[in-house]
Amino acid sequence: MERSDASAVVDLRSDARANGGPPREDRAGLYRYMLMMRACEERALTLYKQGKVPGSFYDGRGQEAISVGAAWPLRPEDRLCILHRDLGAHLVRGVTPDRYLANYMGRSGGVTGGKDGNMHFGDRSLGCVGMVSMLPDMALVANGMALGMKMRREPRVALTFFGEGSTANGQWHEAMNFAGIHRLPVVFVLENNGFAYSTPNELEFAVDPVERAHTYGFDGVTVDGNDVEAVHGAVRPAVDSARSGGGPTLIEARTLRMHGHGAHDDMSYVPPELLEEWAQRDPIDRYRTRLVEEAGFDEAEIEEIESEVRAYVDECAKRALASPMPDPEDALDGVFADRWEPLGDGRPR
Repeated sequence: MERSDASAVVDLRSDARANGGPPREDRAGLYRYMLMMRACEERALTLYKQGKVPGSFYDGRGQEAISVGAAWPLRPEDRLCILHRDLGAHLVRGVTPDRYLANYMGRSGGVTGGKDGNMHFGDRSLGCVGMVSMLPDMALVANGMALGMKMRREPRVALTFFGEGSTANGQWHEAMNFAGIHRLPVVFVLENNGFAYSTPNELEFAVDPVERAHTYGFDGVTVDGNDVEAVHGAVRPAVDSARSGGGPTLIEARTLRMHGHGAHDDMSYVPPELLEEWAQRDPIDRYRTRLVEEAGFDEAEIEEIESEVRAYVDECAKRALASPMPDPEDALDGVFADRWEPLGDGRPR
């Protein structure tokens, strides 16, 4: 399947324009959080190269529009299963860059307090479930939360992300089938970033996974994953539908992974011309241009947002580096549940 086939992508911007698009403050927020995600990951990659991040490092460069655009329409009481290329969703929910960076360095100030490996984290107080892995395991977790919401007749929604490579896994099919049967209030965001590690789309599947949605009994839509308003414009009605009893939606966001599977991967299997083509469609650069040309932002406003984000991430990096390593005496604290505690209300602390 050709990654450059833009004609196959449903562009929802026309609908957004017809309805005036997101409010001005939302547009500024979408841009701010995409910038923050990239700045955080650039700093984390530098720390990795300096030997301050153990193991490897995984980022979502080029995919910022998906996690930010998908998380934006959700309410605090909704629940998310966020994966390793979706830092923007964590930031939107209230995780601060210092906690993210400290987690990658195994410091006590990290989201997991230094008790879990770098990319595996979730803040239950913000309504985010700790990540299992990049395979579709979290789709089943999201289903479980959505089933509970439905049984309690709560107007809430669960949302989960996964890569297109995971759709070849039996667990993914089980999750889609179960969600369709029970009309669960869940939104599935399929990040099709071109490669399942080093395997390109044409060797992953013969039928685009989004086309399978109707066979499970619910809608599927494909959007330009490098357009944050297109992602937002697809997720918003899906969330509204799920909340009102309309059941699941599968949203495929097409993009390209601009870095290797991890920092250890030189991505030599990706054709250089493909990288160059998608570099011209960078989600942050495109949105910056759009804000100025279509949304009435001036250069001074944009530069102020960019300056604020850089300064904030710099300050957060200093706090993360100052965070101590965890005390070995606390290693077992919180590992085993000794009492029942509900997930938080999803509001930043």
